[in-house]
Amino acid sequence: MEITSYLSEKMFPLVIFLYVVGMILKNTERIKDKYIPLILLPIGVLFSLLITGLSVDGVIQGVLATGVTVYGNQVVKQLCDK
Repeated sequence: MEITSYLSEKMFPLVIFLYVVGMILKNTERIKDKYIPLILLPIGVLFSLLITGLSVDGVIQGVLATGVTVYGNQVVKQLCDK
């Protein structure tokens, strides 16, 4: 099953944007790593609603985009750690 079955193709730029925001947050000393997914979630939902319009689907797409971002980051990190 393809990821596009769940996550709209319109959300792919949002995933990249969230990844960049996450990397910026990670490089700040004031924010602990464990809070980054909690910060990314409302940002992802807000931008998803701006992209899709005010709807339940927009909220779901924002949650999914944030999930793909965080999960993708963790997969890369786990595969690259020695």
